[in-house]
Amino acid sequence: MARPKMLKLPEVLEEIDMSRAAFYRMRARGKAPKISKLPNGHLRVSRADLDEWWAACEQSAAA
Repeated sequence: MARPKMLKLPEVLEEIDMSRAAFYRMRARGKAPKISKLPNGHLRVSRADLDEWWAACEQSAAA
């Protein structure tokens, strides 16, 4: 089975068009996509989790 595509935080920020500070505020409120922290301290977001988060945002905006 192939490993899931893991995105670096700058890639995620570019895709969602958000500043790092705004992302961390959203993360503190528990509203950010699921994040994996690597042993070196870097953050990664799986493509599947980001897509799922986008879908949830679209559903809440439509409601």
